[in-house]
Amino acid sequence: MSLTDLVRINILDALLKKNSVVPNIRQIKRYTGYHKATIKGSLGFMQKEGLLEGFGPKIDLRKLGYNLEVIAMWQADFSKKDALNKILEINMSDPHTYRLSSVTGPGNWNLIVRHIYRDIESYHQWMRKNYYEVVPEIYDFIRDRQVFYEIEPHYKAVSRTGAIIKLIKMEKGLE
Repeated sequence: MSLTDLVRINILDALLKKNSVVPNIRQIKRYTGYHKATIKGSLGFMQKEGLLEGFGPKIDLRKLGYNLEVIAMWQADFSKKDALNKILEINMSDPHTYRLSSVTGPGNWNLIVRHIYRDIESYHQWMRKNYYEVVPEIYDFIRDRQVFYEIEPHYKAVSRTGAIIKLIKMEKGLE
């Protein structure tokens, strides 16, 4: 048995599918003291309103050999439509990319790309082979970039959901 054998990977994949993982009502009752009907009703309401998009596993990527998160800030020239469309298409099917979004703020950065890789070398090899060799106009499209490699130690690592819950409690004076 291995963490990355086909059975374990298929089970993890299935856990990401809609309705594969459901909340443990008894455990939530222990934490909150609320009646089961209150919990079920609240969960149903939050799902109906679109707040809860699903439930899934939280895994340690390092246990699977992915020790590097890459955060790339790009200053992209959006007038290069062909390059933009090709890069977007590649990113949509790139299993390493888990977020690509527009950003605004100081400087000229307008895109942020977040990837996961085993190490820095595999990142550079993948980018060269699947982006720079496939999209020669990438050099005109990306006018400038800055790449950050997130490595250990992590001084703080909480879920975004946990952070937003704390913020809402703070704003409402509940904490």
